[in-house]
Amino acid sequence: MAAGAALAAKRGKRSKSSLKGASRGMYKSMSKKELRRMAKTKRKGKPTKKRH
Repeated sequence: MAAGAALAAKRGKRSKSSLKGASRGMYKSMSKKELRRMAKTKRKGKPTKKRH
């Protein structure tokens, strides 16, 4: 979800100031190509939280 928000900001469909946390970091450090690859990853079947 964070990658999708960052990608929308890179494309100009969302304001950069609306980004928070992980999406803001991704916006600054990743290219559009990298963000697109991460944003299209399926979330179905993935854990919602990391186990310790």
